[in-house]
Amino acid sequence: MSEQDPPHAGDEVWKRAEIESPCVKLCQIHPEERLCVGCLRTLEEIGMWSRMSPEARRTVMEELPSRAPRLRKRRGGRAARQGSGPGGA
Repeated sequence: MSEQDPPHAGDEVWKRAEIESPCVKLCQIHPEERLCVGCLRTLEEIGMWSRMSPEARRTVMEELPSRAPRLRKRRGGRAARQGSGPGGA
């Protein structure tokens, strides 16, 4: 984007003078964990973000990295379906 190009209208929301949002614009809720796969927040946290105190947002931001492993769990794939996974037949 050149200096003459106007910024995307929605981008100004992400440049407010407050704690930054963890949103990476990859919004999809994991069906089992109920976390956004992009930012790792819950639907409640996403909905309340603009009304949360800076301290509450900071607390959520500090917790986000520990949530990532919840989305990396493997469901087992073919080996689990056939019962021949680790510890299986």
